[in-house]
Amino acid sequence: MKIIINWVLFILVIATNALANILPINGYNTGQISGFYPNYFVPAGFTFSIWGIIYLLLLNYSISYTYFSFKKQKFPEIKKYLDAITPYYWFTCILNAGWILAWHYLQVVASVLIMLAFLVSLIRVFMIMQQEALTIKPLYQFLIKTPFSVYLGWISVATIANITALLVHLHWNGFGIDPIYWTILMIAIAIVLGIYFIVQYKSIAYPLVLIWALWGIKAAQGPRNEWINQVTVIGILILAALISRVASKKIIAR
Repeated sequence: MKIIINWVLFILVIATNALANILPINGYNTGQISGFYPNYFVPAGFTFSIWGIIYLLLLNYSISYTYFSFKKQKFPEIKKYLDAITPYYWFTCILNAGWILAWHYLQVVASVLIMLAFLVSLIRVFMIMQQEALTIKPLYQFLIKTPFSVYLGWISVATIANITALLVHLHWNGFGIDPIYWTILMIAIAIVLGIYFIVQYKSIAYPLVLIWALWGIKAAQGPRNEWINQVTVIGILILAALISRVASKKIIAR
């Protein structure tokens, strides 16, 4: 039964996101709605292609979940781990589809609340990942853990962007502070998050997603403002250097 629910919810996510742009839902595609709330944190359109990678990783996860469920006697450790994260994964699927509907019907406050619940659920999955020290092949680690590190990385950025859109929607004046400085602060928060996940959890996938997001912000907003251009470049270089250090240590350890 759990296998069926897993696949139904995965298909729900894919179908909702596809229909959002094919129909499109409420007459707008997802990118058009972002244009309703102009700000300096919005990345270039190509950046959102990461959703294709996320859904491919989740497809691999769904296949792996099915496989390990049938082979639970052979892989009891993995099955225990999958059972621990499954309720939270199911919740993220519902929240993903719910966010699309809220966003497309211009319910910005609701979209932020859903996004925050989305973020918390993925953080919970990530924390379970840290607690379960699975002694399994790197390929299995990649199939059942990496999808959620990438997912969390992107939703971390999306949450910042969603809150920014809400503030624009509410016509918040930023206490009179130039929007450029608020944007730099938000970029700095993203960079600090990346550094934290590298240092604390030795994560590579999470900060790689942040590098991709920073590159997208640089491409879209860098030509408009030199400060944003420089901060995103600095952030990319810092995260890339730390990732290289962690990756080299992991290679040596093997």
